[in-house]
Amino acid sequence: MNKKLYIGNLSSKVTEDDLTSNFAGAGQVISVNIIKDRLTGLSKGFGFVEMASEEEAKEAIEKFNGGQLDGNTIVVSEARPKKDRDSGRARPYQSDSGGGFRGSRGRR
Repeated sequence: MNKKLYIGNLSSKVTEDDLTSNFAGAGQVISVNIIKDRLTGLSKGFGFVEMASEEEAKEAIEKFNGGQLDGNTIVVSEARPKKDRDSGRARPYQSDSGGGFRGSRGRR
């Protein structure tokens, strides 16, 4: 069964090919995804690597967590399941009180 790993503290210069070749040292890499900013297209400094098996994922964690990649000490851990984007986050410009925008008037 495939196992997804979280890779943190990535240099902005690291590419998906770099991660693939690096993590291939621990086993078969199924997929690699570096998370990028929607507006700028620049790396957000973290990504995900999917390994072919749980054993290979554990080996990758042991081998690479705290190691160096392009001058940065990277963090490698088991990825947590993706949360629902709306859970726990307030929606912009909405509140339970039903009120709208309140300027500085009336607060004196």
